[in-house]
Amino acid sequence: MTLLDGKKTAADIKEEIALEVKNLKENGKKTPHLAAIIVGNDGASLTYVNAKVKACERVGFESTLIRLTENTTELELLNQITSLNIDDNIDGFIVQLPLPKHINEQKVLMAVDPKKDVDGFHPTNVGKMALNLPTFISATPFGILELLERYKVETSGKHVVVLGRSHIVGSPMSILLSQKRTVGNATVTMCHRRTKNLKEFTLKADIIVAAIGIPEFLKADMVKENVTVIDVGITRLADASKKNGFRLVGDVAFEEVSKKSEFITPVPGGVGPMTIAMLLKNTLLACQRSNS
Repeated sequence: MTLLDGKKTAADIKEEIALEVKNLKENGKKTPHLAAIIVGNDGASLTYVNAKVKACERVGFESTLIRLTENTTELELLNQITSLNIDDNIDGFIVQLPLPKHINEQKVLMAVDPKKDVDGFHPTNVGKMALNLPTFISATPFGILELLERYKVETSGKHVVVLGRSHIVGSPMSILLSQKRTVGNATVTMCHRRTKNLKEFTLKADIIVAAIGIPEFLKADMVKENVTVIDVGITRLADASKKNGFRLVGDVAFEEVSKKSEFITPVPGGVGPMTIAMLLKNTLLACQRSNS
């Protein structure tokens, strides 16, 4: 069993990006600048955004964090987005989700300039991704592709089962892995809550991408020997034996499934760290496009 170490791989990618930034600066080129907008005081969102800011500092990016109150109106947020769209100093920016219920998320995502949409959520970028055209691939699927490539996990001709059909992970993964690309050329089945006889599909899978948000859902009796498992889920479960009172688990029962796996991502330390690294990679790409 080989652990697909997202923490180490993300660190490697950040080192590579830092070298690229150093070269840009030495050649008098623009330094990449990532901005983030966060609305309200959601604890998980604040932690995630702060991690992004620290990652920017580590690789030599400039970063801007715009914090707006919970009662910020939709119009005020849209005006802030317009300001970032026209600001030539900003290469890319993200609007941290989820947003307060009085704000239409789709309207907000549509307002972001596709050329600065380093999250890869704008329909223009999603469409280009589906057509296998150069674009921003959203960070989590991008990170999964990178992990599979760096660990030389063969996907061509393999049967991939994707558990979950979200627009952020499940749907794009099913498209990307079926495309003609280095990490691709697979036969993909996408399963979801309406799928009947789910176990029949997972038992035939060479590769499983679990992104359904149900803790430890995928068990050992649902996978075949030498399977590759990508666990996208992360859930806090109460655990009195832990100092902080909880433990983090994925969508996969790691202890039992890992015994049958050829490759598997841990939780934490698998897909999670890759997401921020690939957001930085998208921002570097946006900057290089503006430099050229």
